Amino acid sequence: MKHITTRPFHIMADCGKVYQFLTDVYERDWKNGVPAPFFEYAYASFASWMDISYSYKNRIWECDGEMVAFCFYEYPVSDIYFALKPSYEELASEMAEYADQNMPVNGNRIQFVLFGGQDALMRAAQQIGYRKQSEYLNLQYDFANALDYPLPKGFHFVKPQDLDLSKVGACCWKGFDHEQTEGAWNPAQVHSNYLLSTAPHATPELDVVIADENGEYACFAGMWWTPENHLAYMEPLCTIPKHRHKGLAAAALSELYRRTKVLGATHMTGGANPFYQKIGYQPAVQWTYWGKEE
Repeated sequence: MKHITTRPFHIMADCGKVYQFLTDVYERDWKNGVPAPFFEYAYASFASWMDISYSYKNRIWECDGEMVAFCFYEYPVSDIYFALKPSYEELASEMAEYADQNMPVNGNRIQFVLFGGQDALMRAAQQIGYRKQSEYLNLQYDFANALDYPLPKGFHFVKPQDLDLSKVGACCWKGFDHEQTEGAWNPAQVHSNYLLSTAPHATPELDVVIADENGEYACFAGMWWTPENHLAYMEPLCTIPKHRHKGLAAAALSELYRRTKVLGATHMTGGANPFYQKIGYQPAVQWTYWGKEE
């Protein structure tokens, strides 16, 4: 007989346990929940975009002391995710009810983010009034196929040991168009990049940076190598506006492919942007969004 207990998530004590749990239950289609780096990347971004002030509302379920289920929010705080170990589907209803009644809203309505294959959780969500509002397919690159886009003339890869975190920050600031709405990059914000690069399972030595002839960082591709899952978790990817549409992102991903394939990677994450499909990524993960009916 299973002896199930549940308790709050303790951010100072449980991040490593959650990471291990997500690694243990990982499947390429995310049917048991998100990959471990998804969680660590978010919660290591507390100095920039991630609000961890509600983390005490995250919930853990254990069987004889072993983690078997986890419910947590990401960004925005009203987006709720679930990870559930196979053969513990009977917890789905309790997890959905807990999330509905206790997870933060912060001015928004709660939204469940469920992945294809999380059937028990989808049924549980429906039973308490949630309905699927939208969905899309996220893409992955299968390393059974080579990825080899050339580096355009006039650009070069920056050696990992020479990376300048402030210049990485400026590249990401411009690359995600913050400059257009929030002004110029402030070097004082570099601490957020430092905190990310020193997260427990970060692998910044595998990050790819492409610079132009003047030494300005033009493209950045982050890598969170997860050897237990043979997963090359790519996050984030950006190119500064003046160097877009020159092939830099494809070249950066090709370099990530080379650096991680030799380590044993079998696949790499991407996104839903048509760009990924153009360079050979294939549909892999079905994201679905569920809201409660009025």
